[in-house]
Amino acid sequence: MNELSSRALLERLIGFATVSRDSNLAMIEFIRDYLGQQGVQSELFYNDERTKANLFATIGPQDRGGIVLSGHTDVVPVDGQAWTVDPFRLVEKDGRLYGRGTADMKGFLASVLAAVPHFTGRELQMPVHLAFSYDEEIGCLGVRPMLAEIAKRPHKPVLCLIGEPTALKPVLGHKGKLAMRCCVKGAPCHSAYAPYGVNAIQYAAKLINCLEEIGDELAQPEHHDTRFDPPYSTVQTGVIKGGRALNIVPAECEFDFEVRALPGFDANRVADALQRYADEDLLPRMQAIKPDTGIRLIPLSAYPGLATPPDSDAARLLATLSGSDDFGTVAFGTEGGLFNEVGIPTVVCGPGSMDQGHKPDEFVSVEQLAGCDAMLRRLAAHLTTAS
Repeated sequence: MNELSSRALLERLIGFATVSRDSNLAMIEFIRDYLGQQGVQSELFYNDERTKANLFATIGPQDRGGIVLSGHTDVVPVDGQAWTVDPFRLVEKDGRLYGRGTADMKGFLASVLAAVPHFTGRELQMPVHLAFSYDEEIGCLGVRPMLAEIAKRPHKPVLCLIGEPTALKPVLGHKGKLAMRCCVKGAPCHSAYAPYGVNAIQYAAKLINCLEEIGDELAQPEHHDTRFDPPYSTVQTGVIKGGRALNIVPAECEFDFEVRALPGFDANRVADALQRYADEDLLPRMQAIKPDTGIRLIPLSAYPGLATPPDSDAARLLATLSGSDDFGTVAFGTEGGLFNEVGIPTVVCGPGSMDQGHKPDEFVSVEQLAGCDAMLRRLAAHLTTAS
């Protein structure tokens, strides 16, 4: 395979419809083969069903830690969105490159792959690692087995750069997330005898109201961190279902809620407070009518926040690569907190903007892609002289 530009590689990557519900293997195998033809060997870390895989590759010396370039291969669905172009075929128009994942975050992956000849063509003093994951969009799930393996190795990476779309602005922090499902089991009866049943929807409403009160407390000024927008941890209910007919007291109701937590705030405190309210206030009333009623919380996904110190080596290197020490934060989450938890300091900087991510006619500008190419060339030069 001849050397390819980031635009040409992005065109190939967009052609793989790697929605999280589907396999990413075709794209991972393309990347593995591309790297192989550049003389770079890859490791694949499969899910249990072997329908998806993470890819990890190292360029440069194997006997020391290096810098990870990390990104996810999955994209969000296009179902129900009003696209004016084919979302899985790259379209260029007025300096913009359109397609699902151009911003979030195949643009960065394309730039990384285009930079491979710049890394292999130098005598690197410190290695660069490529870490491409699956299932980031559904809770940062896929990267975990790969990270568990990396953490065991004698030469752990010293820094991770995640290329989520920040318009190439240097980012040191984001909130963490906890997603949970609350299942309420009531007791059905004819609605004419409603007091003799246990209305699961009404008890779910009480629990949702409790979450709102918790969220109001977290929004108080004493809990603020002005580096973030909004500057406090948030709680919201996003999905609810229950009931079968108006004249039947509903036997079941379930709802999904999430906590977006500032770094340093344990999101499980919200779930614990909700469970205490259920145990101490609601369940006694429910079970006085029907003993086998209940309330159950089920974890769906979680990832930690990120808060890399601005005076750290990781931040200083990011300032050099991005050309700015005007560090910021982002509202969306990344896999960065997971890298940080295994002892790999992490920063975030990549092409495009999340203002375009997850929307119809998603795009990254040609200018942003070129800027990312330049940033990675600066990284190659840095790794040549790093000690």
